Amino acid sequence: MKRILSVLLMLTLLLTLFAPLSAYADDGDGNIDHGGGGLGNGSDANFWNSGDEGVRVTVIRASDHAVASASVDFTNRHPDDIVINFGKVSKIAYNNGHALALNTGQYSYVNPAQPLPKIISSDQGQSSIEVIKEYFCSEYMVMRIAQLTGFSYATLTNGSYKILLEPIAYFTLYGARVAMTATEAALYDQKLGGDLRSKMASLTHKNLPLAMFLDTPDLGYPAWTGSRDDRVSDSTIISSLGLGIVRFSAAEPPPNVNTQNYTYRVNTEVITPVTVSGGQSDPDHPVTVKFSIGGRNYTVGNVYYPGGDSQLAWVRWTTPSTPQTMTIRVSVTGGGSTSEGTINASIVDLSGHDPPDPNADDRNSSYSPASMPSNPQKTSASWNVWRPVWHADWVWVPDWIWHGDDTSGSWEDDGSWVDHGWWDFASDTYTANLSASMSVTPDGKDPTASGETIKSGYGINQTTAASVSTNQSSAVTGAQTAVTYFPEFGYKTYWRLLDQTAGGYNARFEFAPNRYSTYNRRTHFTPLWMPDGSYTPYTFLEDCWTPTGMLSMNLTDSVTIRGTLWSDWRAIPALP
Repeated sequence: MKRILSVLLMLTLLLTLFAPLSAYADDGDGNIDHGGGGLGNGSDANFWNSGDEGVRVTVIRASDHAVASASVDFTNRHPDDIVINFGKVSKIAYNNGHALALNTGQYSYVNPAQPLPKIISSDQGQSSIEVIKEYFCSEYMVMRIAQLTGFSYATLTNGSYKILLEPIAYFTLYGARVAMTATEAALYDQKLGGDLRSKMASLTHKNLPLAMFLDTPDLGYPAWTGSRDDRVSDSTIISSLGLGIVRFSAAEPPPNVNTQNYTYRVNTEVITPVTVSGGQSDPDHPVTVKFSIGGRNYTVGNVYYPGGDSQLAWVRWTTPSTPQTMTIRVSVTGGGSTSEGTINASIVDLSGHDPPDPNADDRNSSYSPASMPSNPQKTSASWNVWRPVWHADWVWVPDWIWHGDDTSGSWEDDGSWVDHGWWDFASDTYTANLSASMSVTPDGKDPTASGETIKSGYGINQTTAASVSTNQSSAVTGAQTAVTYFPEFGYKTYWRLLDQTAGGYNARFEFAPNRYSTYNRRTHFTPLWMPDGSYTPYTFLEDCWTPTGMLSMNLTDSVTIRGTLWSDWRAIPALP
């Protein structure tokens, strides 16, 4: 199963509570934010009631932004009284030239079994962007969209498609019930010469378009950086507002680093290298490398290497806190070498995939052990740095001068010693080594644990310790990321991104406090249905960066499951 990557919506200042969904998709990521506020007074012929809303959903092909499905309108209401709508047309279709056309036929809609959260803010209540993201990234909703648009869940979430979301308002206009997306309202207002705005501006030109907008650019639409509480123009709505996007990508461990493209985690200190060659670089003719990353310039000077050879040059920097794709531009000047290049960096976020709440009635009669993962690992690295060394070659350079007059005197050599030396190069070798251990133990609150043996249903604790040794600390980071996968999920689908409880070259990682733990313990609960035998979590330790790539390790440890916690409980008669 793929994991839902992110709906592009921005955080609102006022969040409302909403019951969490019971299941989440593996790979969804929401690019959505919103704004809006109070509504002015309407009239008997032109008005909107809070909650009369929905969301239009369309599947879009990621490669060329083509519409890949019919659109579906979801709503909690039963808007059977709609007299006028514009059919099921997406914002992308309108932007690609589809003409606005009135439709007086029966308006079709879908009422989801799990109701939509509040979408459009008003005086009657503010919507919560976090709840909206959670809803549209849930496994339930993505599976429902797949069913209604003719996709299998696996195909829809394989990274080739994105889901376009558009808020819809149901309101009364000129005494007739109508349904419009924000884009349709703006296009209709243009046809009416601004008359819709004059009657329904707070809804159609503020709260509806600002109900959803993008946090980061996608599908050819920009991120919205304007006001979240002011009325906007028709052209602004059409170009930038009234949309959110759910996108997908594979939930597999990051690939090996190469010299062209990199995958980094968010909020991570990394080393990004480039190889410089051409001519000779020495203190008399040095090479300078400039990296342009995220609007900042980093300069690496005095990059030396002999003619016919090359040298790694690198920059140490910290990745952004949000997932994104970055283009790192590199320019190399001096030393007989002039070149430019780019490095593509994908910044990903591994958080948000914690296992769901274990329940007493969970069952998995078809469980069979999965093969233990084994990601490519690298535990040591070495690299060389050229060091120019001057080779002196002192030569006497004569300068004969005649001392005397025209009739008597002598020639004297008034010369000097001149160094005609050259630059030799020595190569200094640097290394980095990663060692680590993983320890899984019964949770301290387990009342019947014995040594490394527990009963199913109780929790485990985990500690991962990582040690890095190097003779060039400026070029090496400590290990910064540890992700643990579990046998009950086949070592995929759900995982725990461990807390780094100690950093640097002697890092320590533990489970984050479990929100389902009564005591807020750093624990993972084994499923009640887990059969007796060895229970072995797997941890991938990564993000120890060097100039020649990332060091990483595969780690495992086990406890033994024997029995179930139900055997520690017994029923007793109630007191009279």
